[in-house]
Amino acid sequence: MRIYKFNSLLPIMRFSNKVVLVTGASRGIGKAIALGFAKEGAKVIVNYAKAAAKANDVVKKIKSLGSDAVAIKCDVSNEAQVKRMFGVAIKRFRRLDVLVNNAGIVFDMPFEKRTVEHWKRTLDVDLLGVFLCSKYAAVQMKKQGSGNIVSISSTNGINDYATYSMDYSAAKAGVINMTKSLAEHLGPNIRVNCIAPGWVDTDMNKDLPKSYVKSETAKIPLKRFSQPEEQANVVLFLASDEASFVNGCVITVDGGYR
Repeated sequence: MRIYKFNSLLPIMRFSNKVVLVTGASRGIGKAIALGFAKEGAKVIVNYAKAAAKANDVVKKIKSLGSDAVAIKCDVSNEAQVKRMFGVAIKRFRRLDVLVNNAGIVFDMPFEKRTVEHWKRTLDVDLLGVFLCSKYAAVQMKKQGSGNIVSISSTNGINDYATYSMDYSAAKAGVINMTKSLAEHLGPNIRVNCIAPGWVDTDMNKDLPKSYVKSETAKIPLKRFSQPEEQANVVLFLASDEASFVNGCVITVDGGYR
């Protein structure tokens, strides 16, 4: 019988010398994703729209892990800003291996109070932003002959009846559709996938009524909300060589919500 010995103290570095751009990376799921890649050796572009101080804190944490990072301000719904962001990123790191489309917003309010402006802003950030970032990432990835795009959708985009966020749900359904289309269009050298998180313990959900949180938690077999790191782990898997034959896929990460 052969006995194989493994050094369990050696870290798994799936992304050594890889370059990753994460949109909306100053907090929540995006922050967890950025730090997750950094822990596995990646150089990270930390995109943010407003929270410069928080984005710079993420950069500091990444550098403390021994990797490199830069924070770039950009509204992902603005094509000129997106084009500039990718230009700065490529000039700095010379390549782009992974794009994570995480930036998103939501306005929770009754249907009757929702305005055209709410709809447009939500679709601009949550759907148009995914298109723009994927477009400019693909340009570089095609030059390299390889790349990965992972987008953050939501269970709202799969099966949702929440009238208080129907524009968000529509945008997230669009992200799923776009994922499948891009997987077809950008193959065989660029893989495109997405995850659909359920309830996650983030700032976006911190003001939910306690009674509502209790009732929603009861619908999750694991009886709790996800931590951002648990979403990040699935993103890292999809972007890694371990998922080399996973393409056009939507992975639901909701604890079995029913």
